[in-house]
Amino acid sequence: MSEVFEGYERQYCELSANLSKKCTSAGFLDGEQKKQKISEIRSRLDEAEALIRKMDLEARSLQPNVKAVLLAKLREYKSDLNNLKSELKRISSANQAARDELLESGMTDALTVSADQRAKLLTSTERLNRSSDRVKESRRTMLETEDLGVSILQDLHQQRQSLLHAHDTLHGVDDNISRSKKVLTSISRRMSRNKWIISSIIAVLVVAIILILYFKLSK
Repeated sequence: MSEVFEGYERQYCELSANLSKKCTSAGFLDGEQKKQKISEIRSRLDEAEALIRKMDLEARSLQPNVKAVLLAKLREYKSDLNNLKSELKRISSANQAARDELLESGMTDALTVSADQRAKLLTSTERLNRSSDRVKESRRTMLETEDLGVSILQDLHQQRQSLLHAHDTLHGVDDNISRSKKVLTSISRRMSRNKWIISSIIAVLVVAIILILYFKLSK
């Protein structure tokens, strides 16, 4: 796994969690405070998008088996970023809609407006909770995908070790066969040499016996 990618990943996860909290708090603000919070969230979203691009470049520079796992994780992060952007857009739109409603109504019934705002805030909170649940589910899926990728890599590593061990075993068998062949060749040569020596000795003995018999019979 790439340490560079993991560094970007940690930064993004921290930034994403922080943005989720800021979006939640922005939903309860209004006026200038809400504008400032929305501006801050937009700036941090740009940072998150830059981290996504860096992770994408790093993932595509790695080996195919690692690359596939990281790109799967990256798709989840992109989906998470899009959810955050959608949430910011919804908060911004809700803020503008609330101002328009106040202008149109002329604030004739402040209690009704407050009740409507509370209802909208509750709705916004529910939506944020659902978005948070989707992000958690996406991260859970991402972790499961990562575990699967790690398991596959471990299996491939074990298979590679098995193949290397089998290769070493075959190489050792081949060396033993070569040594055995040399020993048999050496034994065969010795047997041939001993055969000639014995034959020579027998021939000499036969000649000696013949000579002895000749001399005895000739007397």
